[in-house]
Amino acid sequence: MTLTQSHIMGTGSYAPSRILSNFDLEKIIDTSDAWIVERTGIRERRIAADDEATSDMAVEAAKKALEMAGVDAADLDMIIVGTISPDMQMPSCAVLVQAKLGAKRAFAFDVSAACAGSLYGLAIADKFIRTGAAQRVLVIGAELLSRIVDWTDRNTCVLFGDAAGAFVVGPSPDPNRGLISTHLHSDGTAAGMLSIPGGGSRHPQSEDVLNRKMHKVAMNGRDVYKFVVRVLPEAILEALAAQQLKPGAIDHIVSHQANVRIIESVVDRLGVPREKCWLNIDRYGNTSSASLPLSLDEANRAGRLKPGDLIAMMAIGAGMAWGSALMRW
Repeated sequence: MTLTQSHIMGTGSYAPSRILSNFDLEKIIDTSDAWIVERTGIRERRIAADDEATSDMAVEAAKKALEMAGVDAADLDMIIVGTISPDMQMPSCAVLVQAKLGAKRAFAFDVSAACAGSLYGLAIADKFIRTGAAQRVLVIGAELLSRIVDWTDRNTCVLFGDAAGAFVVGPSPDPNRGLISTHLHSDGTAAGMLSIPGGGSRHPQSEDVLNRKMHKVAMNGRDVYKFVVRVLPEAILEALAAQQLKPGAIDHIVSHQANVRIIESVVDRLGVPREKCWLNIDRYGNTSSASLPLSLDEANRAGRLKPGDLIAMMAIGAGMAWGSALMRW
């Protein structure tokens, strides 16, 4: 079987119009702009409107990606949505997006890999395209995290924001350009570091679960930091080694935006200049699965990415689930 290399045909993103700054948070919880910026690099984040759901944001990002790619939604074969904050438990967010876009030919499903969801989705799309099972795949990362964080917990609520990002993926017309490889990993023994423990079959929704706020994001930030700065450099080096490349070959790093100190630590460990990494965490905070496609879309629309550039992508989220990808733009 002859495998066809895939490439990203179009990118798109969406962020709600409402801005919640660190100064706004000072009025809600015991924190300060200086404390948040020093520890995270975040200055503001976006909050969805009361009548907005995750699928609404996903659709807006998708429309922009489809327009850039010159692809009609009716021609899509497949829709993948990475999210841990869907509109509802079932059906999937992806089928709601499919209906809103009018993508009647596409089959659709969600991927639950938290902040790595869009990277997992991209890897799945790549495999379908390489084998010829699909020609046009829409991959979306969309999160409405403001509704699943505990706004009394200053260690977590200051981190997250709402947004969506999208890729349209298809066969590459140039064998020298496109996705080179993807590398995915997970470690379930670290599941307790970052989770939403309540609301599932282990701890079904109940008055006790609600009172204990077990239906909200819980995180051990110190353990997450130590885990991330160890495995993300390894994932990038794995991707480079598969192509017999060194970090110096990288033109751009597009990273999940979790924490500026994490990103800088990973980039420094790789020996890649910090200016090669696109940063927007100061404006959006951690948008989980939306973060990677949002960042790539911004870099793309800013003219930062040039044909032939080598792009390294990385993301990590609850699970723990993480991975990397190499792409020739």
